[in-house]
Amino acid sequence: MALKNGIILDAPDLSKENSLKTLVENRTIHTLNHCELNLFETYQEAQLVPLKFNDLVVTSMLRGKKVMHLFDKEGFDYLPGETVIVPSNVEMKIDFPEASKQNPTQCLALALDHSKISEILNLLNEKYPKGSDDSWQLNANNYFFYNNIELAASIQKLIKVCLSNSVTKDIIADLTLQEMLIQIIQLQTQKGALDNTLVDSNPTLSPIIAYIKANINNNINMKKLSDVACMSTTAFHRFFKRELGITPVEFIVQEKIRMAKSLLSGQNIHVNEVSYELGFEDSNYFIRLFKKHEGITPKQYQKLTIN
Repeated sequence: MALKNGIILDAPDLSKENSLKTLVENRTIHTLNHCELNLFETYQEAQLVPLKFNDLVVTSMLRGKKVMHLFDKEGFDYLPGETVIVPSNVEMKIDFPEASKQNPTQCLALALDHSKISEILNLLNEKYPKGSDDSWQLNANNYFFYNNIELAASIQKLIKVCLSNSVTKDIIADLTLQEMLIQIIQLQTQKGALDNTLVDSNPTLSPIIAYIKANINNNINMKKLSDVACMSTTAFHRFFKRELGITPVEFIVQEKIRMAKSLLSGQNIHVNEVSYELGFEDSNYFIRLFKKHEGITPKQYQKLTIN
């Protein structure tokens, strides 16, 4: 049994053995007007393999395991269900500790045209302005996250479009790129909310998140949140969903689950105590909710984290 990560993408077929040019990062390229799909496959162990793109790339693991080294930071495991965005001209160094012909790695890298990214961000800022102190933008410092259903669907669609022979594939790809960038920005905002890094980047949202975190052990009233935001309930709900891609209630549940995992990790605390601590009146409801989000029960999660 493994802890749940993000939504795993359907991997394209591997290259035929007689078409491989190399056993380490064998590369297949599919080019459209504003993006380039690169599929990399590795069939043997290797360390610190360098890779750099002239454009920003959205990478996502499809099979196997890599260890990524970025921004001179310690390497981290990179697995299916996970996505990493890498700014232009930033060198990655990649280890393949488990790759073999029987267990190859496969990873995609979507290189996005800089002018297209600017066009999409300008459109978002024009049509859906956030306010004088904020704007739609990609955060290069917030580069790793787990795929949610929406992002996985967009990347999956882009793979399908890039591999197709449709005469309209460039148009479809451009529309899907817009969806994907919105989802990435929303995921980055979600992660910033969880990591307490929104104070400077989103001054309107940060006090709302701070209130939720401070009152996570209680039942949080939507009217109170609207008051904190100085908005009507309807306007607040619309604002929150636009910024994070999820409703306030969904975010509160995510935060409660995150707190539950922290309480359960490596400790012998009873599940009922965790449920009560987080403001759940019904521990059975808490257990069902936890399993829905994590794929395992709180007790199973606890056992996995106790050495």
